[in-house]
Amino acid sequence: MTKPGPAPIDIAKATLLTPFGVDEAATSRVFGTILAHRADDADLYFQYNRSESWTLEEGQVKSGSFSIDQGVGVRVVAGEKTAFAYADDITPDALLAAAHVTRAIASQGGDRGAGTAVIHPGHALYAPIDPVAQFDDAAKVRILESLERHARAADPRVKQVIARLSGEYDVVLVARADGGVAADVRPLVHLSLTVIAEQDGRREQGHQGGGGRLGYAVFTPELLESLARDAVRQALVNLESRPVPAGTMSVVLGPGWPGILLHEAIGHGLEGDFNRKGTSAFSGRVGERVAAPGVTVIDDGTLPERRGSLSVDDEGHPTHRSVLIEDGILRGYLQDRLNARLMGVAPTGNGRRESYASIPMPRMTNTFMLGGDKDPAEIVASMKRGLYAVNFGGGEVDITSGKFVFSASEAYWIEDGRVQYPVKGATLIGNGPDALTHVTMIGNDMCLDPGIGMCGKDGQSVPVGVGQPTIRIEGLTVGGTA
Repeated sequence: MTKPGPAPIDIAKATLLTPFGVDEAATSRVFGTILAHRADDADLYFQYNRSESWTLEEGQVKSGSFSIDQGVGVRVVAGEKTAFAYADDITPDALLAAAHVTRAIASQGGDRGAGTAVIHPGHALYAPIDPVAQFDDAAKVRILESLERHARAADPRVKQVIARLSGEYDVVLVARADGGVAADVRPLVHLSLTVIAEQDGRREQGHQGGGGRLGYAVFTPELLESLARDAVRQALVNLESRPVPAGTMSVVLGPGWPGILLHEAIGHGLEGDFNRKGTSAFSGRVGERVAAPGVTVIDDGTLPERRGSLSVDDEGHPTHRSVLIEDGILRGYLQDRLNARLMGVAPTGNGRRESYASIPMPRMTNTFMLGGDKDPAEIVASMKRGLYAVNFGGGEVDITSGKFVFSASEAYWIEDGRVQYPVKGATLIGNGPDALTHVTMIGNDMCLDPGIGMCGKDGQSVPVGVGQPTIRIEGLTVGGTA
């Protein structure tokens, strides 16, 4: 029987506190300094991060990087105001100096004391392993070389292969003024592959990737071969693509990664800060119908080993499975502590920050639409004329209006219920909240993306997951070149 390893709280204390002479007495002095003034909330966020990345191009590992970063962020909240300071020096003196800076927003005369420390265990969603130390460098290079070999062996038209491998080991500890203490040890690995194929002077690309809160061992020989073959397949499909007809039409979105459209066009509009400030298209609409019947949207940070999952969020709360839209009815928003308090609701475990040098804000974790009862083939067969978008590249959205523009990296033209040919240059243009009301068919093939999502907001990037089943949407504008 395997002996259980140390708990995340023990790892975090041994990594972030003990080596620097920081103990409960030191954090109590910091909170005492802060709470000598009136404040509604305060926390300390300690972090140690070790990360690496490797890039293979033209058959050789041409670049690599390795970094270690550590520090502590001190945050004080009074009303709607937030004061924040951080230091990359984790010492009692540095903590006190940061505390003196942040208390400037609070008024004199505070009468609160720091709460007694209470450990809040999070979910056990992933092993507290260090991917960076798990494999030697030669093994990591072999992963990239295997992708290159499989891709070139798949088809002679493959002219270039670019593969990237990255991993990180992230240890965090959150101490709150109310006494709450939580810790997490977060592994994360990611692999991406771009294949460029050429035929008759024309070049096209295919992409694949994967990862999660695991070690590099997840990239088995079978998985590497599958990723390479699919990237090559996409590139060869795009070599045969034709210009896409433009206009307003029915669109079928494939399962999995196309959920990035849901994430961007709808998910951000369901975050608490935008709704508290009244700048989201969903503001003040809880209990109202905002989507077609059958549309249920979930944000779930508790899925084991998924890229967007967290045992605890960056404010020390265990993550939740939050039902945002249920059968077309808006049920709630994603909340951090600040916005939840100001809106009079409970936090949902969605307070996230990029690092100790960033303030937390409400962010998505793994956001997806639940499946329906339609066979995907039936959905495609129902189309008289329209676009079938299987994969997406880049996109952008206006949170206030919900308007979005997304480019499809793999798509097909459908007529009379049959796939006719692949198309190139398709962009989807629409309004997220409006598009949800025009979902007419929902497939029974819901799946999550392979572990490649990254989300940006206010200059901060965090890993996320997305997903959806095959769905049919009416009345989207397709920008094309035909």
